[in-house]
Amino acid sequence: MRELPLFPVTSVGSWPRPDALERARGKHRRGQLDDREFARLADGAALEALRAQESAGCDLVTDGEVRRDNFYSFVADKLEGVRTMSLAEMLDVVEDKEGFARILDTLDVPAFSIHNPTCVGKVRRKEALATDDVRFLRAHTSRPIKVTLPGPYLLTRAMWVKEVTRGIYPTKEALGDDVVVALREEVFALAAAGVEFIQLDEPVLTELVFTQGMTRTFMCAALAARKDPAEELELAVELINRVVAGLDGPVAGGPVAGGPVAGGVRTGLHVCRGNWSQDEATLLRGSYRPLVPYLERIQVTQLVLEYATERAGELVVVEGKELGLGVVNPRTHALESPEAIVHRVREAMRHYPASHIFLNPDCGFGTFASRPMNTPDIAAKKLAAMVRAAELLRAEARR
Repeated sequence: MRELPLFPVTSVGSWPRPDALERARGKHRRGQLDDREFARLADGAALEALRAQESAGCDLVTDGEVRRDNFYSFVADKLEGVRTMSLAEMLDVVEDKEGFARILDTLDVPAFSIHNPTCVGKVRRKEALATDDVRFLRAHTSRPIKVTLPGPYLLTRAMWVKEVTRGIYPTKEALGDDVVVALREEVFALAAAGVEFIQLDEPVLTELVFTQGMTRTFMCAALAARKDPAEELELAVELINRVVAGLDGPVAGGPVAGGPVAGGVRTGLHVCRGNWSQDEATLLRGSYRPLVPYLERIQVTQLVLEYATERAGELVVVEGKELGLGVVNPRTHALESPEAIVHRVREAMRHYPASHIFLNPDCGFGTFASRPMNTPDIAAKKLAAMVRAAELLRAEARR
């Protein structure tokens, strides 16, 4: 693991995809554009995202997730036994159509614009989820690389649509076993490829404690959740820990070929309150406090948490973890000042040592390919504000 400066600046993952790439994605899906041409366009978009992060001064960079249609459903192209279904298609198959329709009514998102990866067969990793993208990124930057992946609880819960899936997996937990295997293969391949930071995205954890059993999220397959949030949270802890076991220390081999991983890899868990709309009223709100007992038991290096919005409540302390501190809101056009970011970090330093604080946006800038949360220009300016704040904080630390 390469040494980073104090207050490293990074992103949560996604970058606004260019309109031309989104049009190409549609043609590619319909068979009107071949793989090579789509890859060429996606490479160009990934380089644009990379250069924007480098120009802003980010310490860890991502590929912007530009090849993905959204942050989790892209796995349908990489895993056997999974296909995407639009929310409109899911409405046709779920038994509780009235409940599902109520969920859609709460969203500020057209049902046709979101696709859910749905389990329709035995789940296996047929190709790399992100390792090939990392090799491309590594050829174009010398900076440390961060990779984001959907977490195992999110994937299990999204993919287990009982009306479609129960003929293959009798329970959600049985599906989760194969999801863990697929993700574990991927994270060890990423570690072997020299990735410095692997982040698992588990945004639906907040829904478990904020909605009191009433699903209100953009992950409509969340209908698979039990009524008891504690049971779901215990499942999430178990699945995540099984995926990351052994990654934080020196790893010899792992479950896939690729040789030893020197020094291990930093692991992170991103938990937010939804990032599907610029209308804050449609998003969840509430403190992370009810999640703390579970977050303390999840064996990741860092928690990447949303704190730039008042919906997040007070800053909570999770013992033994680094904090990826959300200091800019990716959904607003208003630019946070470096001075305001510095003030927020100083507040966090009352509870966390400076060496344990990273700076990042609350969430990604382009969650869904067809509906980015912001423009590339504003996203770049928000990154630059974080970088300037980090410079001011480092100067203070040297005095």
